[in-house]
Amino acid sequence: KDTQRCSFSFCAHPFVLDPGTKSKLLQLDANNQMRSQIRGALFRSIFGGSECPYLILKVRRDNLIRDTLVQISALQHQHEDLKKPLKVIFKGEEGIDEGGVQKEFFQLIVRQMFDLNYGMFSYDEEARSFWFSSTALENAREFNLIGKVFGLAIYNSVILDVHFPMVVYKKLMGAAPTLEDLRQVSPGLARGLQTLLTFEGDVEDVYARTFVVDYEEYGVMKSHPLKPDGDKINVTEANRKEYVELYVRYLLQDSITQQFSAFADGFHQVCGGPALRMFIPEELELLICGSPSLDFHALQEVTSTEDGYTRDHPVISNFWSVVHSMSLEEKKKLLFFCTGSDRSPIKGLGSMTFVISRNGPDSDRLPTAHTCFNHLLLPEYRDVDKLRKCLMTAINNAEGFGLM
Repeated sequence: KDTQRCSFSFCAHPFVLDPGTKSKLLQLDANNQMRSQIRGALFRSIFGGSECPYLILKVRRDNLIRDTLVQISALQHQHEDLKKPLKVIFKGEEGIDEGGVQKEFFQLIVRQMFDLNYGMFSYDEEARSFWFSSTALENAREFNLIGKVFGLAIYNSVILDVHFPMVVYKKLMGAAPTLEDLRQVSPGLARGLQTLLTFEGDVEDVYARTFVVDYEEYGVMKSHPLKPDGDKINVTEANRKEYVELYVRYLLQDSITQQFSAFADGFHQVCGGPALRMFIPEELELLICGSPSLDFHALQEVTSTEDGYTRDHPVISNFWSVVHSMSLEEKKKLLFFCTGSDRSPIKGLGSMTFVISRNGPDSDRLPTAHTCFNHLLLPEYRDVDKLRKCLMTAINNAEGFGLM
């Protein structure tokens, strides 16, 4: 009897897959590409000279963005090198990157990129989110770097602490922004435009608006027509919907075309492809930023113990007692101390591997961690008060790497 090979694939119908499954498929695809790049580099080394199978970034903490920009820019004609497994070296430090060093690298570089002093992004206090600055002095290269950083983070399974509105992820997936999206970028302006749409009265007389956007650039007021001769066209009840649509398109697309296009190009150069296209915007945000929920009770359930500790050991019981009494910010610091990231994976803390090992008898030594492996080394402190004091000291001074 003849048999035909079934051509059905769940990947062709991603709506039936949950975000965690899609994330695993994306990482499998990334791992396959990494292995391919390693094999290619080793083959070329045999027949054509030496070539490193890794993407190695050597950076200084006090010059992080410039060092990264220079090294990634040098690869603009060698995009395939971005597909190699990433290794980060902080100059002057002894840490060996098995995952933990690059986690801190991404945390630090993202923090600096979104520093308002750089002028690349603006921040809305009400929305509590960042947006691309339409008046940024930086050229496309800096925004392209940010896109590549985002792509490298996904490609190397690192979660970022980023506060972008959902419209950024919609635009990355090719969707057009709407007035609803503006609510997450500039809530006050969105409310004003919604009021215009629902106003009952003489729109032209009351609002006295034309098809022009006014904005401030370095202390100077400027205007931009939303359509040809927009300064001569009054906003009326008949055309107010068109005005709002053009206004939203200008704010979320036209005014930042250069900045966002460079960002999106950098992002897709690293992790674009069929696997990424399975995600919807909400899932893409979870993939990049992780879950906002930090369920430490779920983490406690999956934690394993080693080197003399058991789940019922007094030190382990004291540890979880201290953890559950922490504030949210303190819990984030603890998570960063142990894993190199203060964010939860896409499927939550219960999906993590977390290990606590005994690190000697009671002493004044502080807890230490192997962030590459989510591994906490905890001395056998004599009581809960000493454990709390030493643990809090450690998590509040948790930047930098050294060999033990």
